[in-house]
Amino acid sequence: MRRRKVSSNIALIGFSATGKSIVAKKVAEYMNWNFIDTDDEIVRFSGKAIPEIFEQDGEDKFRQLERQALRQACQKGNVVIATGGGAILDPRNQELLLKTSTVVCLEARAETIYQRLLQDTLYSSNPVVRPLLAGDNPLERIGQLKAFRQPYYAMAEWTVHTDNLTLEEVSQEVIKGWRYANRHRKDEAQSAKANLACEVKTATGPYPVFVGWGLLDKLEEKMKQAGLSGVANVISDETVFSVYGTQVRRALESGGFIVNYCLVPPGEATKNIDQAVEIYDFLIEHRAERSDVIVALGGGMVGDLAGFVAATYLRGLSWVQVPTSLVGMADASIGGKVAIDHSRGKNLIGAFYQPRLVLADVQTLTTLPQRELTSGWAEIIKHGLILDSVFFEFLEANVENLIRLRPEITSKVIARSASIKAQVVAEDEREVGKRIILNYGHTIAHGLEAASKYEHFLHGEAVAVGMIGAAKLSHRLGLLSQSAVERQKALLEKFHLPIDCSGVNLADVLTAMEVDKKVRSKVIQWVLLEDIGKAVVHGDVPAEEVINVLREVIKS
Repeated sequence: MRRRKVSSNIALIGFSATGKSIVAKKVAEYMNWNFIDTDDEIVRFSGKAIPEIFEQDGEDKFRQLERQALRQACQKGNVVIATGGGAILDPRNQELLLKTSTVVCLEARAETIYQRLLQDTLYSSNPVVRPLLAGDNPLERIGQLKAFRQPYYAMAEWTVHTDNLTLEEVSQEVIKGWRYANRHRKDEAQSAKANLACEVKTATGPYPVFVGWGLLDKLEEKMKQAGLSGVANVISDETVFSVYGTQVRRALESGGFIVNYCLVPPGEATKNIDQAVEIYDFLIEHRAERSDVIVALGGGMVGDLAGFVAATYLRGLSWVQVPTSLVGMADASIGGKVAIDHSRGKNLIGAFYQPRLVLADVQTLTTLPQRELTSGWAEIIKHGLILDSVFFEFLEANVENLIRLRPEITSKVIARSASIKAQVVAEDEREVGKRIILNYGHTIAHGLEAASKYEHFLHGEAVAVGMIGAAKLSHRLGLLSQSAVERQKALLEKFHLPIDCSGVNLADVLTAMEVDKKVRSKVIQWVLLEDIGKAVVHGDVPAEEVINVLREVIKS
């Protein structure tokens, strides 16, 4: 029995001249969806007409381009896809269509097809050479080829006989078939939304963020629901993989994925161009293709590094974020900011490249070293400080349960934190406006990290110190009350986060801050607070005030 899936696409299959392209376009108009003709996409990819591809490059090259076009079409949502007549012969295309789309076959008798092809050739202002009309008996040739393909067309969930129907009638029958095929999918749709914390909506497409206790075993299921299949290249650090690698590999292999894995040393110092090149070498050795998926299993460092590789290898591979650190779950895995560090600054080399999904198994936090777990609370507290005073109050009231990682409340808090991040990303994907407020505390933090060569601080520790610095600066500029500064300080201390530091050269911190990503026209854009839950951006902060604050948070 065929496994049902939740599909938001319609794919039309069928023999040549059954009307796939014109019907797909009309159905898309009726449903207010997008329309994609894979033959048109092939021409766009190659810069050649289809007959030229066959003549110059051969059928194998054409089928390769066809798979590429179909794969990219199926990755979208709310799309009506017109496939080529022979696309369904490839088992990989069959599997992809059945996983992602409601498949409707347009049928017609051989005589009808012959007359349509003949009419198209005779009356077209730009006639196309029709190989099916070649030879002494084209009708017989059409009948034989159609009979050969008929078993493949039988995979369709709905068939429309188009011989005596108008375009509008065929289109309505296709829509009827889509409704019929989806009549039993309510439960599956609910399953797909289980543990859904939020959906990140960006110009490059939406993707889900799942947060819950014990989700690793559902990784294969969630990836397939996202239309992913084939080869999964897991990028992880040695420590995380030693704990969760076997579980992840088994989960993926149970769903038919071929699993390769590449391990990197743990720690921020790994996030550099040399390590990225090593991962490129790994992908080349395994002959990775654009249909492959990269799975980032680990904390924020792994997510940044694996995402950077995914964005740049073969001009972009699909990738999935599986964060195992608190900072990764609540913040770093969401928003598509991928990067590697430079010796003179953090995240200076990178891109915006969104994952296909994020899956955060809160249970993995139970195996984190205490220092790393503590570090992660900084980003969650930050989200309350910049955008949600009610969330900040909730954190104040539930410190003990969160520190003890009570499953329900911890999952709830991480999901809310992820939703806040997703909301900002949806408004400003590429950090040209509002998204900069997510960097509250990060100007000083990145300066501390770079000045210590990424060896002294965990990211959340540096952010905690940076947020105290930003709060003090906000107060010095008359923006924030002293009581609000004290509330922030008190909550950070309750989560055992640092509020100052030592062992760092102040001059080195200032130098690193000058090349921070938030510099505009050589001026640092400071994210400050007017109140808890209300962030503002200032580019006119006096240098002497910055130095005074740094002297308060960096002890000699």
